[in-house]
Amino acid sequence: MCSSHQPPCPTPEGAGRHSAVVVTAHPEQGWSLLCDGTLVFDDTGELLPDGRVVDPHRVPGPPVVAV
Repeated sequence: MCSSHQPPCPTPEGAGRHSAVVVTAHPEQGWSLLCDGTLVFDDTGELLPDGRVVDPHRVPGPPVVAV
């Protein structure tokens, strides 16, 4: 699917799939489309081109302390 730039993006199944280029971004809706056809969401979840779902995989940050 990715052919508009060099080097081409890795496949959605590849280990480096997170380096694919954003083709369309809709931050107001919380998602972006990558050139390999993957939809990535602000919560770090993904929808792969073949319909598989990748659950959100956020790394917890430090606790928030109220001042």
